[in-house]
Amino acid sequence: MTGPPAGFVGLGNMGSVLAANLVASGLDVVTHDVAGPARSPDGARFVAALAEVAAQCDVVVLSLPDGDASEAVCRALAGADARRVRHVVDTSTVGVAAAEVVDGLLSAAGIGYVDAPVSGGVAGARARTLSVMIAGSDASCAAADAVLAGLSDRRRRVGGRPGMAQALKLANNFLSATALASTSEAVAFALSVGLDMETVLDVLNASSGQSAASSDKFVNHVLTGHYASGFANTLMAKDLRLYRRAVVAQRTPSVMGEVTASVWDRFADADPGADFTRIYPFVEGS
Repeated sequence: MTGPPAGFVGLGNMGSVLAANLVASGLDVVTHDVAGPARSPDGARFVAALAEVAAQCDVVVLSLPDGDASEAVCRALAGADARRVRHVVDTSTVGVAAAEVVDGLLSAAGIGYVDAPVSGGVAGARARTLSVMIAGSDASCAAADAVLAGLSDRRRRVGGRPGMAQALKLANNFLSATALASTSEAVAFALSVGLDMETVLDVLNASSGQSAASSDKFVNHVLTGHYASGFANTLMAKDLRLYRRAVVAQRTPSVMGEVTASVWDRFADADPGADFTRIYPFVEGS
């Protein structure tokens, strides 16, 4: 594909797959990660400094662990000498407040910001079924359209200003976390009376208790013992803290949010960095 390369910063479990998707879509991709080039996908060009990304790319995609990291990278991009970057697409889950802060600092530098968190896990990224929630101005979304299309086949513009997609992503992760913790408790109860897990899941997944937790996480990770979704419990606990802060700021109900966040905080404290599907043995053993 002709034109300037797309930048990609953050090559973790999710970022490395998303960067590979951009390469596979035909884009020229320049990557950077503080950990080095080990996870840069074949076909991409790794550079050692953020300033090189800023100087070569019109659109830069971020896949970073939190709002502090996104803000630091965006400040570096905005302050780079001879920068070419005009738009940033942030696939990270940073929270509503952080997205608004980053939007402000980029806008001051003449850089458009597209708030574009993702949901569906590493497997969804590989299959291009990942849900990309997009919020930003008409101009920024249009300028980043080819890059957004390269990330996944499932994209939905949900709002006209950064922060709106973050709100939806946090709501999604709250529901996901609640379902997984609740399913863990329900399955532990069912097994305690002598039922086997395969039977329990078969019936739940044909009944009203079915959810992504029972049909995906339990079937593919808990039942098999793989526990390899690629998403850490510490990240889920972080997302729930962001959700609770946003709920407080919006003055909306938070009863279930408090309960769910408490469970995930205890799990993350007990086994930091564990795959989030391991919440089942944590709950079962509590």
